[in-house]
Amino acid sequence: MAATRTAHTVWNGDLITGSGQTTLDSSGLGTFDVTWKARTEAAEGKTSPEELIAAAHASCFSMAFSNMLAQAGHAPEEVNTKADVTFVPGTGITGSHLTVSAKIPGISEEEFQRIAGEAKTGCPVSGALASIEITMDASLES
Repeated sequence: MAATRTAHTVWNGDLITGSGQTTLDSSGLGTFDVTWKARTEAAEGKTSPEELIAAAHASCFSMAFSNMLAQAGHAPEEVNTKADVTFVPGTGITGSHLTVSAKIPGISEEEFQRIAGEAKTGCPVSGALASIEITMDASLES
């Protein structure tokens, strides 16, 4: 069964001095201010497309990793994923770096790293970001 999620943005003005608001329509969770300055300098309480992509990548990876761990017989206690998405003006989005720490009883470091690598390439958002470099640091916590 396919699922479609929707968000929309209303932008006013030019790129540099204008501003907009992005609304998460499907969930109704809120409306968020966006500006060029928030995208290229300090966020100052506003979001950017890259931050929204980072949220999508971090949550997608965590879900995929948790599922793959469960399929391998390891129930994770916690998976904590941070995604850093890099944007270069004039070039675009150049990469996403995942930093993962997880508490998974009974798993070896080798199996942990193997499954984390599979989740990095297997999560649907990673697939959508296939045109950029995706890197990862994954650590197993005791």
